[in-house]
Order: sequence, then C-alpha cells, then structure tokens
Amino acid sequence: MKVNISGYPNYYYWLDKFFGWNPKQKVSVRIDPYDTWSMDHTLAHIILPMLVQLKDTNHGAPNVDAADVPKELRTTKKQLDAYGKNGDVDTKHFERWNWIMDEMIWTFEQKCRDDWTMDYYGDYIQGEDGIICSGHFEWIDREGKQAHQLRMTNGFKLFGKYFESLWD
Repeated sequence: MKVNISGYPNYYYWLDKFFGWNPKQKVSVRIDPYDTWSMDHTLAHIILPMLVQLKDTNHGAPNVDAADVPKELRTTKKQLDAYGKNGDVDTKHFERWNWIMDEMIWTFEQKCRDDWTMDYYGDYIQGEDGIICSGHFEWIDREGKQAHQLRMTNGFKLFGKYFESLWD
C-alpha cells in the first residue's frame, strides 16, 4: 500500500474568490493485493495513529448520545434544556466525546495486536499424572475473552456511528 495525501491548498483562497479557481487536495492511493487479505487489520494500523492525533489536537466535540456512554457521563433532560437555552453545552459534553475517543483508540489498539486473545488462555495445565505440561492451552477465561470482544465490537460501532464527527 502506498498513500500520498497532500495538505489542503488553503493558500489559494484569493484565486478562488477572484477567478473561481480552486485546486483540490491531491490524493494518491495504491492498494496491493495483500493489503486486502486482512483489510480490517491493515486499516487498524492507519486509523489508530489518526485517532490518537485527533484526540491530542481536538478543538471541539460533537453531540454524543447518552446511551453510548457510562451513566456517570450522562446528563438529565433538565440539565440539557438549561444549557440548551443559552446555546451552551453541558458540563460533561467534552468528557463524553473524550470517552468515545478513548474507546475507539482502545479498540484499534486491540485490533493492531495479533495476540489479544492470548490474554485469556492459560499457558500450562496439570497433567493426569501430576506433571505440569507447559505450552498447552487447556483452560480459557471465556467470560473475560467474551467481554473483551464485546468491548471491541462496541468500539467499532462507535467508530461507525461517529465517523463523520472525526474532524478537527
């Protein structure tokens, strides 16, 4: 894969204003056949650093649905109405967006790990004759693994839901 994306040509403002000429951002993308073999994994390596940078340089926050965040970050209808009358946001507005960003970042960190499932497998077993055999994966924390996967799935849902809010 080779990607080359130029900066936005904002220095052409006067050309657009006076002559109607507005050059576009230059984008060149070459996809190799192996890039789509595990496309979800390939894209995770691109998306993760972009999410981290966006969180670090973010200057705003979109509206976040209360159902998408933990209860302690939700506001009541009364609080929202009080803030909405003045055109302001509530006190937890930016905290909610930061929580969403953190969940998406965590999710893509996990996706970039090839071995996150290994966190839930044991690395030794007690043999029938009492001998401990290393290298076998006979026990697994199924509940922990499932909870981990559900959190990742939720992070991917949040990424899709707030995709058009990923701007600065």
